[in-house]
Amino acid sequence: MKKLLYICCIALVMIGCARMGQPDGGWYDDDPPKVVACIPEDQATNISTKKITILFDEYIKLTDATNKVIVSPPQLEVPDIKATGKKIVVELQDSLMPNTTYTIDFSDAISDNNENNPMGSYTYSFSTGERIDTFEVSGYVLDASNLEPIKGIMVGLYNDLADSAFQTKPMLRVSRTDSRGHFVVKGVAPGTYRAYALQDMDGDFRFSQKSEMIGYNHLTFEPGSKPDTRTDTIWRDSLHIDALIKVPYTHFLPDDVTLLAFTHVLTDRFLIKTERVEANKFSMYFSYGNPQLPIIKGLNFDSDSAFVVETNEKQDTIHYWLRDTALVNQDTLRMEISYLMTDSAGVLINQTDTIEGLAKVSFEKRQKEMNKQKDQWRKDMGKRMKRGEKADTIWHEKPLEVKYDAPASMDPDKIVRIEMPTPLQHCDTAGVHLYSMIDSVWYESDCRMVPIPNQIRNYKLLADWRPGVEYSLEVDSAAFIDIYGKVSDPFKQGIKIKTEDEYGTLKLNITGVEDSAMIVQLLNSSGKMVKQVKVKNHVAEFKFIKPDKYYISALIDSNGNGVWDTGSYAEDRQAEAVYYYPREIECKAKWDVTQTWNVTGTPIYKQKPEKITKQKPEAAKKLKNRNAERARQLGITYLKDKGINTNNKK
Repeated sequence: MKKLLYICCIALVMIGCARMGQPDGGWYDDDPPKVVACIPEDQATNISTKKITILFDEYIKLTDATNKVIVSPPQLEVPDIKATGKKIVVELQDSLMPNTTYTIDFSDAISDNNENNPMGSYTYSFSTGERIDTFEVSGYVLDASNLEPIKGIMVGLYNDLADSAFQTKPMLRVSRTDSRGHFVVKGVAPGTYRAYALQDMDGDFRFSQKSEMIGYNHLTFEPGSKPDTRTDTIWRDSLHIDALIKVPYTHFLPDDVTLLAFTHVLTDRFLIKTERVEANKFSMYFSYGNPQLPIIKGLNFDSDSAFVVETNEKQDTIHYWLRDTALVNQDTLRMEISYLMTDSAGVLINQTDTIEGLAKVSFEKRQKEMNKQKDQWRKDMGKRMKRGEKADTIWHEKPLEVKYDAPASMDPDKIVRIEMPTPLQHCDTAGVHLYSMIDSVWYESDCRMVPIPNQIRNYKLLADWRPGVEYSLEVDSAAFIDIYGKVSDPFKQGIKIKTEDEYGTLKLNITGVEDSAMIVQLLNSSGKMVKQVKVKNHVAEFKFIKPDKYYISALIDSNGNGVWDTGSYAEDRQAEAVYYYPREIECKAKWDVTQTWNVTGTPIYKQKPEKITKQKPEAAKKLKNRNAERARQLGITYLKDKGINTNNKK
């Protein structure tokens, strides 16, 4: 009996011991892949083979090799790059050049296959000559129009300093920008260079199409290096920093080459499309404008004086409004159109096409819809008459539906705009009245209704809006009559101008550039323009600013047309310069804010504030370091470098 009891006790102890812990999978694999061998050896010289094999200590994968792996010198025939098992094999297709350093920059494309631990930036190199070139050149590529970092654009070096080299020769060494617009060109030999950016559309590594975005300047540089130190972060786990250490490294120069990229205006002119969405309007859309408008000859109608022509400012979109309602009701308008187009040599020639302007909705369908509306109107009027209510006995055409941009509460510097749905045959500006209330009495105020240039259906109302004053905008009946005889209804809108106490002012004292052609823009938190002013005597002043946080940009308007203009490589003309104030500015009601802005005081690639930069930098891939967190939970110390686990429990 005692023996049986003893056996049971031992069994219970063994069961209890077995339940004290749960088995787990052990420590995580937090180590990145390591290169164990290369064939040929990394940085080998006098190499003639075009096949490179890189061996790793574990299974690996290669992410987005097409965009991330860069081979220099650039290869006209795309290299064959494959990752299988524990190796990467690269086979170059182009012939090897003599006495040349080749680099294969994998960036951060390599990681282990199981845990996705990033290897970090890795570059393999070899030389077909006696030496390896090791200099690096780095910098940034920004969009010239808004200083946005450009991701994925190619950057290349030339040691041929002639302007023609960019168009006649492939780049000597290349790289590609990351999400910050940053690039590093590796394996550069001693010498004098110029840098170019190119959105290469056809894979020839030179500027061969006007549609390709480019960046260039005439600055030359000689690559060099110096010893330096940087601060590296040692992470205890994914959230906590263990230490900051100083690490010596070779600092390659230059490291701040900045290229402002732009796309040429595509001046090739051709007809994109014609359409007749609305029965009373026929439209033509061109790739590029020309002051010489098309000539239209009607084939099944009389085209003499048949149209009111409306163009946009660029004159690449043309609307032909049909004057005669008989033509509006004609479903198909056959016409011969003569216009200027660009031939294969880039020369404008006359082109004649036969076009059918087919109404999107036929006259029959429009008539049915009209009859349906009239029937419904008759029913409604009949019901009113039965109820003894006032009812119309005559059908009235819809009035001219004029759009008035005149809010009930308005900023003192707002411009009231008036838009007509169709061109006018009569505009009675004397029928537009503005009244202001002073001491509870209404007085007539001066105002002028004037057409907006290049917009035949749009007008603006010019008036001296005084803060805190109440106005009444009144328009007489039949002040506007369109080309079809539609008449406008009377209009009345009360407008209260906000008081000065609701706004702040901002004054910028500009230094660093000539201000004769500078336009400064006030931007909201989304980077959209709120106001703009021209700089006068080195001062840009914004009035009536609503309380908010703002940003500032500036444009050097070289040709005085009020908008940003792109550059031209053929004319050696850079795009118009753009700058950003590098900090946020807060404006409050009743506050007068004054700032001094040295426009060129901050490097151009550091100017645009991150909050309004649309191209956000991608997070750098980091090792997960999950073993440190697991060790903390288990109450032990994990020394990764030594592979030691120390039990801290007592």
